Amino acid sequence: MFSNGYLLLTTKENMTTTEPIPLQSTHRQPLVMVDTALFTILDQRLCLILARRKDAPFEGVLALPGGFVHVQEDADTEAAARRVIHGKIGIDAPYLEQLFTFSGMARDPRGWSVSVTYYALIPSSLLGRNDGVETFPVDALPALPFDHGQIVAQAVERLRGKATYSSLPAFLLPGEFTMNDLHRIYEQTIGARLDKASFRHKILDQGIIEPIPERFRVGAHRPAQLYRLASRMLTAFERRI
Repeated sequence: MFSNGYLLLTTKENMTTTEPIPLQSTHRQPLVMVDTALFTILDQRLCLILARRKDAPFEGVLALPGGFVHVQEDADTEAAARRVIHGKIGIDAPYLEQLFTFSGMARDPRGWSVSVTYYALIPSSLLGRNDGVETFPVDALPALPFDHGQIVAQAVERLRGKATYSSLPAFLLPGEFTMNDLHRIYEQTIGARLDKASFRHKILDQGIIEPIPERFRVGAHRPAQLYRLASRMLTAFERRI
């Protein structure tokens, strides 16, 4: 008798007693991993964070931070992705979302593989000096190994599309920001100019931010009100920005 991949042995002496014996699979198992596209804003440009690979294949080459799923440690692939990001970049991603599953026999020279991919938004204020980690504008990336170029293209498309109808770009900002900061981050994420007055009106209508009482940024001009996200959960808009 078979049950959930085990052979159950039943004896005449005790028909209710079974002893599970693992079946030996005759099929090779695929490699199961996670890869992460990590976005930030530097010098007013949307950028991608890459890590230099320490092991073969493609040892020493810049790639998306990724790694194998640890079945004894990771509760699921999201936990694996968070572990990889923290281990390779040294930070906890404020926003992480599953992107797509890439698979096939040709994507990795080590064999048939499955990669559950994620993208994350990292405020530049969280980035520190980290050996082997480099940041590039998304429109000026070096050649990437495996199928990481395809992963990046899909991640950029998802990010820019979702930025037009949600609070997503705000996760690239620190905890406190001005309306001008938010306006710039939306422009840099979407890759398009946005009318300031119209943007302000639409953002305030959506209720995704709230003014911080008695908090202002003082500079050469009049003090600017500081805001924060009203919710740390992603909020979808009723209409596009």
